[in-house]
Amino acid sequence: MKSWKSAVGVSVLSIAFPLGAACVWPTLWTCLLLGLWAAAAALFSVLAVRRHYERELRKQERILQQTAIRTLNHHRHDWMNDLQVLYGYIQLGKPDKSVQCVERIKGRIELDSRISKLGIPSLVFYLQSFRTVGGSLQLDIEVEEGLHLGDRLTPEAGDELTSVIMQTVRACQFGGFAAQGETRSLILSFKKDKGDVVIAFGGNSDGLRGGTELFREQIFNIVQGKIVTAEQLTPHKADFQLRLPMGM
Repeated sequence: MKSWKSAVGVSVLSIAFPLGAACVWPTLWTCLLLGLWAAAAALFSVLAVRRHYERELRKQERILQQTAIRTLNHHRHDWMNDLQVLYGYIQLGKPDKSVQCVERIKGRIELDSRISKLGIPSLVFYLQSFRTVGGSLQLDIEVEEGLHLGDRLTPEAGDELTSVIMQTVRACQFGGFAAQGETRSLILSFKKDKGDVVIAFGGNSDGLRGGTELFREQIFNIVQGKIVTAEQLTPHKADFQLRLPMGM
């Protein structure tokens, strides 16, 4: 980053030479030299900035591709584990266990389908890939049947909603838990409520514990000026929800 900024800075500062010559010897040739030099410096700066952002774009594309590959590999690994367990139950002649395994697989397929039908590409990708990049946090997702957001939000509003959810999950991951060493799990549910869409964040029966006041302030700062509002569900606990007016 410093190299391209330095190159742009040097090219801009280099105009001082023909500018000084034009001031000392104000002739047609020195003015022409100044104009050509300034045009060349401007062109060089534009090309340097363009190359920098092209490199950044390629870098982001590689990161996105790597995340997608890790997500696909993770899902493939999960499916192989489920199939191996199912195959083992079938070989052992345990129909009840086989049925339970099939129901579990069916439930996961239905959940993946509901997530994809949310219709916001950035949000769908984030939720589907979280298990591969979520680190110490276990994210359990619940989506109400028939919930669609893509056709009700502009692409910009959808990306803003995704950004708010990502920041909120990150806040839960690093600020919504009190005891270190406990299993960190977060339940994230999407549902309709009186025409609005509600995205609820919660933990186990004890809720998300931690520095509630600081955590609450952080959450309300995240949604400030955004398309959603934050609502605390239970006093003295960090469980809360985001409300998105949709007029359904």
